[in-house]
Amino acid sequence: MESATELVIMPAPKKLIATKYGSATQQRLWLMYPPRLIKKPFIWEVARKFKVVTNIRQASVTDEIGIVCLELDGLRTDVAAAIKWLEKQGVNVEPVEISVVES
Repeated sequence: MESATELVIMPAPKKLIATKYGSATQQRLWLMYPPRLIKKPFIWEVARKFKVVTNIRQASVTDEIGIVCLELDGLRTDVAAAIKWLEKQGVNVEPVEISVVES
């Protein structure tokens, strides 16, 4: 039997300010979780450990796999560090290839 979790998607703040320490960026990623990692709160942890804003754009979670489309907003160095940390935890991270126009 397959179970799914429904998520409420809320918009993230859009205004980023570049500083002398780096430029602001927004990156949209696909996160793929194996079964052993599905219940871990990685998105919450990323927002706590790094100075990034997380925005879940789409998600599908079953007993076999978790797939999340996540936006990360922040300084390039912070976004890169957050991605590296996620990968180190065992989450497969891939950039979203297609840019979709939102209405």
